[in-house]
Amino acid sequence: MAYELAGSHDEIRERVRAFGEEVIAPVAREYDRTAEYPDSIIAEAAESGLVGANVPSEYGGLGLDPLEMAIYTEELWRADPGIGLAIQARSFGSTLLLDQADEKLCETWLPRITAGEVGTCMALTEPDYGSDMAGIQTRAERDGDEWTLTGKKKWITGASVADVAIIIARTTQDAEHRGLTAFLVPTDRDGFEATPITGKLGIRAADVAGIELDDVRIPKENVVGEVDRGFYHLLEFFETERVNVAAQAVGVAQAALDAATDYANSRTQGEKPIREYQAIQHKVAEMGSAVEAARSLTYRAASAGERGDEDAMKLASMAKQFASERAVEVADEAVQVHGGPGYVEDNFVEKYYRDARITKIYEGTNEIQKNIIARELL
Repeated sequence: MAYELAGSHDEIRERVRAFGEEVIAPVAREYDRTAEYPDSIIAEAAESGLVGANVPSEYGGLGLDPLEMAIYTEELWRADPGIGLAIQARSFGSTLLLDQADEKLCETWLPRITAGEVGTCMALTEPDYGSDMAGIQTRAERDGDEWTLTGKKKWITGASVADVAIIIARTTQDAEHRGLTAFLVPTDRDGFEATPITGKLGIRAADVAGIELDDVRIPKENVVGEVDRGFYHLLEFFETERVNVAAQAVGVAQAALDAATDYANSRTQGEKPIREYQAIQHKVAEMGSAVEAARSLTYRAASAGERGDEDAMKLASMAKQFASERAVEVADEAVQVHGGPGYVEDNFVEKYYRDARITKIYEGTNEIQKNIIARELL
């Protein structure tokens, strides 16, 4: 079943696009150069209701549905991938809280997230285990009315600026994915340390960090969902996040396409605009078709997830894999349309090329997505 766009989708697109054009785009290059975390922009986003937009209105959010969230994400990344990710990351893990946490945890944290008072992070990946969750080594042990967590996480978006982390830890040894549990961990607890990872190729305004947990103690009430059922609780989270990455890819691909068409219309060569050369026309035609195809698949995957269709997981992986591949290709071609000027920092297309590359890696590499797709088809 295909998706259908309604007035609410146009409204959220216009709202986020206006914020992106007025607040994000004018400072995007400077934040990329300095790799500074955009605190002030996140504060403005929270005031505009654009932090934790998926969270229901009773907790202060906009309560956007999955298709609206895809459009929201697309427009943030069209404005700037690094700052867009930083805004999104302030509420990473809120979906899992909504789906699995008890009401007390939701009432304690979600209103503060949407107000911009606190930020979250979602910590799954470890130094030696990325896409393979069955290998997670961070452990959690019950001690009376508390749990103690020990281990390391890496490549965690927003970890060094988060006030609370959702940590996936092993609660039953030798049980592979069946022995994992999610815990809500305030980052000011003794034994919690986050260290920023610097020198990123792209998305430089977004925080990415490693986490060390040294006997961090939390109350038993901070278990999110059921003990040993964390992997199963995360299945819907993965589906949502892969659609999110697909929407990110569509956004940066659209930005690269916009830059290429603007340049083709303004650059002259041989006393005529380069848009009049067939080689440029063919490039732009292929880029435009790729963006529209990626957008259509992403929106379809978002709608399938909202309806709970049986092929929602397959479509989420298809959208993530397809859109991210197209984003890198479109950004590459945008650089080519610009020629030499596209290879230097004076022009945004080199930044789009750098930013797009991450979408092929995180939330499950594209190789993992192909495995999922093949399993669902076969």
